[in-house]
Amino acid sequence: MWRRLPALLLLFAAATAALWALSARLGAGPAGRALRFPADAAELRDLAAALRDFQRHHRGAAVALFCAAYLYKQSFAIPGSGVLNVVAGALFGPWAALALCSALTAVGATLCYLLAGAFGKQLLVHYFPERVALLQRKVEENRSCLFFFLLFLRLFPMTPNWFLNISAPILNIPLSQFFFSVLIGLTPYNFICVQTGAILSELTSLDAIFSWDTVLKLFAMAVAALIPGVLIKKYSKKHLKLDDNKHALVLNSKKNS
Repeated sequence: MWRRLPALLLLFAAATAALWALSARLGAGPAGRALRFPADAAELRDLAAALRDFQRHHRGAAVALFCAAYLYKQSFAIPGSGVLNVVAGALFGPWAALALCSALTAVGATLCYLLAGAFGKQLLVHYFPERVALLQRKVEENRSCLFFFLLFLRLFPMTPNWFLNISAPILNIPLSQFFFSVLIGLTPYNFICVQTGAILSELTSLDAIFSWDTVLKLFAMAVAALIPGVLIKKYSKKHLKLDDNKHALVLNSKKNS
């Protein structure tokens, strides 16, 4: 079970070193500002300004760093992609950022799927046998409409996205269905994040948050993000087998464990 662990750790170390090298190059760019994840709207604007400043001279490197950081987090199931979505909205604008983040989410989750299939199957079954068994049972019960079941899990997660990504190879989920379920199923979440980043990057003060223009934008954003969930939930009531409340609670109770 442990024979493939050194190879996985070596791959993680190599990816970390490559990301650090790109980050160091960008940090030394013409913006001349330290790079860090934003903690508030002011830091978000500063980070977006620093990246725009760098883009004027090294656009390819700036985009490469963002993509590398996103894929790094997704591939190794590291939290923080939501923050990168917000940064993308502030940096690239809402629609370009949505397309980019949705694509990176799907590609990164697929890399996580492949890494788990190559290195993590036995470890996952060893440490999470009950959760894997429950998901396996649910997948088999909904095999006839698997793609819509996967969409449902992304929009109304019974288990965290990272766990679904690493357990998918064990559940015999076809890679193509996995990829497109992530691409479509997480688009509403990405939409909310990038729109939030775009809005925050334009704010000049806290008072602007409560302006009618901002409130209407947030309301429209919430409605647009809810529509796919409503449609999938309506479909699930007729076609999916999701009435195992006890098991759903077991999964939800262990999300943060």
